[in-house]
Amino acid sequence: MPCKNEAIRMGYANLQQCVADLEKTGQLIRIAEPVDANLEAAEIHRRVYAAGGPALLFDNVVDCQFPMVSNLFGTMDRARYIFRDALKHVETLISLKKDPTTLLRSPLKAPGVAGTLLSMRPALRRSGPVMQNETSISKLPQLKCWPDDGGAFITLPQVYTEHPDRPGYVNSNLGMYRVQLGGNQYKKDRQVGLHYQIHRSIGFHHSAALEKGERLKVNIFVGGPPSMTLAAVMPLPDGIPEVAFAGALSRRAVRMVRQKDAPMICAEADFCITGTVAAEELPEGPFGDHLGYYSLVHDFPVVDVHKVYHRSDAIWPFTVVGRPPQEDTVFGELIHELTGPAIPTVLPGVKAVHAVDEAGVHPLLLAIGNERYVPYATKRQPQELLTNANAILGQGQLSLAKYLFIAAHQDNPNLDINDVAAFFGHMLERIDLTRDLHFQTRTTIDTLDYTGTGLNEGSKLIVAAAGERIRSLPTEVPSDLTLPPGFSSPCVCLPGVLAITAPKWSTASPGSDPIPQQFCDALSVEAVINRFPLVVLVDDAEFCARSFGNFLWVTFTRSNPAADVYGIGAFTEQKHWGFRGSLVIDARLKSHMAPPLECDPKVTEKVDRLFSKSGALHGLA
Repeated sequence: MPCKNEAIRMGYANLQQCVADLEKTGQLIRIAEPVDANLEAAEIHRRVYAAGGPALLFDNVVDCQFPMVSNLFGTMDRARYIFRDALKHVETLISLKKDPTTLLRSPLKAPGVAGTLLSMRPALRRSGPVMQNETSISKLPQLKCWPDDGGAFITLPQVYTEHPDRPGYVNSNLGMYRVQLGGNQYKKDRQVGLHYQIHRSIGFHHSAALEKGERLKVNIFVGGPPSMTLAAVMPLPDGIPEVAFAGALSRRAVRMVRQKDAPMICAEADFCITGTVAAEELPEGPFGDHLGYYSLVHDFPVVDVHKVYHRSDAIWPFTVVGRPPQEDTVFGELIHELTGPAIPTVLPGVKAVHAVDEAGVHPLLLAIGNERYVPYATKRQPQELLTNANAILGQGQLSLAKYLFIAAHQDNPNLDINDVAAFFGHMLERIDLTRDLHFQTRTTIDTLDYTGTGLNEGSKLIVAAAGERIRSLPTEVPSDLTLPPGFSSPCVCLPGVLAITAPKWSTASPGSDPIPQQFCDALSVEAVINRFPLVVLVDDAEFCARSFGNFLWVTFTRSNPAADVYGIGAFTEQKHWGFRGSLVIDARLKSHMAPPLECDPKVTEKVDRLFSKSGALHGLA
């Protein structure tokens, strides 16, 4: 057992140390009230997270022996606190990747780097606390977050695999791929669902195993060092094992149990499910996901369960995803804080990128790039920006972006990519709608995005803007604005953006509703609506305009560029499509899309009582 101050000096060896420290410092509270893992725990979590509240330790989980903890990473301050002893060293490592000569020029500016590098090599063990006990899948906390979820899920899994041809941690992968514990057609206690998306490294391991005619061996960790949780969601390049990065994050080697003919096990994990991934697939889902909708039932791989281990003092950590922001928003912010400085190294010419959380992350990506191709030109236009954009869309998970808005650094060196509203204003003031829209059709999009033509199938739109301002952005609805019959309630979402309530989607197939084209055809390029460079057709304009977050969520989670982007005064010239009036995005809910998430009214009412003045949770939210 480490000395009393070792957790502070070196980071946490396990979840128990983290929970104890957060409780001691007033950042975690215990809930003694009986709480059901079926919907109730998630509803409590959402409210406390929204209030910026503490981490929650549920001591009394209905019909379950294991306590549960959530909201560990619920605020950036708490996340930074958890990794406080490692962040500066990890940032130094990343800066060295950006400019390795820093260490040669000023070695004293990189203190602790040697120790951090040493901690990246796992400490091999013959056994560990996680292997003290065995249980079964049905005895684990059966967490269900949304009413129509297909069963209980692990929401903070760490799925560990090793390359079948090159076993060992060096060629391992640790990823956060959701795991369904029961329901659907899974055999009770013998099978769990494993949902991994395209572009995930586990897919390469699975393919290699199938090519050898073997099952992929897999270990699913829950809990353990918090650094393992963050490492599982880090977009690390090939060749950097997440387990090694977890060691750097905690400044201590991750203790791993070596297995004969099987992947290693995290010794300090709270739980470990071991098994193999078969070639067969079974229906998985629905699952209330981070876009704010249900991901529907689809066939995904199945893990045949061999063993379920747990430590004697095991705690089950969980999070809740849904319409952002949620706790995973903090993960995104922390990842950006760590990796942002390395962007120019990975993508030369790109100054910064920002995946917009309130739009569901993958649907909307912002970028700032250089525009230096023709420095002597009297009028700047997107050129190098398009090279930058294609590089971004060819890079790892960034390739899943659906809308990419990219601005030229030279137009405003002080433009803040994290100020999304100001970034939109900058773009809308400069975009030339006859020239600056570039589509990629029939390509891949996020597995969880149902706006396209099928699973993983959709399109992308690059919007590039460079040069001087070409328009002023209106901030009020023009008094002389007229709309075609059936369209109503125009509302300004932000300068230059107008939301309009349109007739409901009325057809079965994507892109076949004539309503948006009829809207555009009814308006001339001289119409006053064209003062707004962006018009959004929605089901409820007042809701869309009520907040900037509503605008981002509705517009970019409910549209597929190739099918849903229209324009007033559209034309095609040498296969380039543009328009002389407003850009029009059809962001109505469509029949092929997944339904938005809604809470169970009965659970809401019960939790309301818990948070009332006489309730056990009063004052937490």
